[in-house]
This record gives sequence, structure tokens and C-alpha cells, in this order.
Amino acid sequence: MKLIRLFLKKPISQYHPALYFIIIWIRRGFRYVQWKTDGRQYAQSFHSNPLTFRVKKHQSVLIRKLGDSEQRWQKNKVINLKIASERISTILIKPNETFSFCQLVGLPTIKQGYVEGMELSFGQARGGIGGGICQIANLIHWLVLHSPLQVIQRSQHSFDPFPDQGRVLPFGSGAAIFYNYIDYQFYNPTEYTFQINLWFSEKCLEGELRCSHDLGYIYHVFEKNHRFVKVGESYYRQNEIWRHKKEKYKSGEIIETECMTKNFAKLMYKPQQIDAEYQYVDDVH
Repeated sequence: MKLIRLFLKKPISQYHPALYFIIIWIRRGFRYVQWKTDGRQYAQSFHSNPLTFRVKKHQSVLIRKLGDSEQRWQKNKVINLKIASERISTILIKPNETFSFCQLVGLPTIKQGYVEGMELSFGQARGGIGGGICQIANLIHWLVLHSPLQVIQRSQHSFDPFPDQGRVLPFGSGAAIFYNYIDYQFYNPTEYTFQINLWFSEKCLEGELRCSHDLGYIYHVFEKNHRFVKVGESYYRQNEIWRHKKEKYKSGEIIETECMTKNFAKLMYKPQQIDAEYQYVDDVH
């Protein structure tokens, strides 16, 4: 398969619609097998009462202006978010358990009430059933970054489709979802139980991560080395996501600092500012 790809100018799935669906279902089949055989204990328990201690809370605006994308997709996204959130909210992640977004939400279908929302695929925005539910994964990932939970599977888009408009979180701090092999998973290595709660206000998707015990420390997540670069005739965006682990009751003393991820994505638009220019991608550091 890798040898064939060397001679192709684009992914195999783009040569014919039938190939696209065949490859998707092959990948989904492999993931079904993996879920049954990987030996992981996946989170499946729910509890309506919130756990005692809040670790982190965040909110995400529901309707945003994203380039020239159809606002109909934005409104439909809210419908999809409300259906998907019911599959996740109040989930407990017990010690040694793994959270899987795709396992909990399942395959979005019209029968379940999902409608056409915006999906990002092959460098462009397009409509798809269940489109937009990755906004939940984005919010959950931001909560998890502020905890000792360990991300074990996370994908992100290799392109940046829209200029920033009202961005709150750093670029590259989200998580892409495509059932079921592009999943978002994290593992609980602690002796405590965690819980994710989701709800909606008038304009926002709201969420919190709670814990059965007081952790005694907090996390501060921040961005470093953000810049726009030009490589040949193309434009790219890069940055790094870092975090401090701090003592909760000792004036914020920093215990540990670590780089969580490094991002490098092609832009689907021309940025207003260029910070550096290179001839080849390999020249970018």
C-alpha cells in the first residue's frame, strides 16, 4: 500500500467515490476489531450527580462566522451537538479506564436525528451528516489538558481553513473526529474517578471536568512560538502548546513544565502577516 502511494498524486480514496467508501469501511472494520482486542477497559458508566471537585470549566460559542461557509451548517451543527452531548455528559472515567469519543457517540445517522453540518475534509469545508460534533471533542480536549489524564489518541486537521475570528483557545488545541478511526481517546492513570459534564446556555456549549478528589495542583496551558510562514507559494501556520503544572495552595509554585504538542498546518487563506519565508518545508524549524 505504501509503495502504491508513492506513485499517486492524491489519496487513493479521491480517485473514485466507490473507493472512498470502501476504504472508510475497511478502516472502520479494523477499528471495531481493535476495540474488541486491545485489552483496554473503556468508560461506559454514567452518574447524574456531579463529582465533588471541579478541575476545569470551559465554554465554546455555538454560532461563529467561519469564512464564507454556509450559516445553515452552523445552525444545524447545534442540533448535532445536542444529540452527541447526551451520549457523553455525566460519563465517569474511573481509574485505568479509557475514554473513547467515537465509542460513546457512535455513528451519526439521519435516523438518530443528525442533520447536515459542516465538515472539514481534503482542505475544504463541506456538508456532512453529523458535521460539527468535533466542537465537543475540542472542548473536552481543552479540559483534559488541564488534568493528569493522558491523551492516547488525537488527530487534528493538517490545514487551517479560516482566518481567526473571535478565537479564544490557541490554534491547534482541538481534536478532529471521523467515526470511528479518527477518534479522541484519553486514559486515566490516577487512582481517582473523573467526570465530564456538558450542557448548553443560550449562546454556548458549556463543559466541565470534575474529580472525586482534590488534586492539590492546577494546570496553566499556553501557546509559544506562534508564527505564519511562507514556503514557496504556500502559507503555513505553526505554534507550540505548553503547560505548567502548579501547586494549588502554595502561591502557584510551578512543579513541572512540558510541551504538549507542536503544530504545523497549511493555510487555505492568505494571512495578513508573514513572519518568515522558506524555499522548502524541510527548511522550517
